[in-house]
Amino acid sequence: MNTVDLIYQETKDLPETEAREVLDFVEFLKAKRRRELESSAKSQHRESDLEKADMGEFDQFGSVYDGHFDRDACYDRPNLR
Repeated sequence: MNTVDLIYQETKDLPETEAREVLDFVEFLKAKRRRELESSAKSQHRESDLEKADMGEFDQFGSVYDGHFDRDACYDRPNLR
């Protein structure tokens, strides 16, 4: 027997009020799962947006920075004098 059959066997002889409780619990589990999936999808979407935004900020300076840091040139700017 699979799980669905076992649940049916266990619940078929329950009084109507208790069967309603089981049904309510099943609906609760389905709603909980749906909320978790939606939350996960939103989180993943938000993370990918942040990654794109972060990289976009660095990409605009990609052609300016050659990978070498010159401390003297950094501090030799008119607004720092």
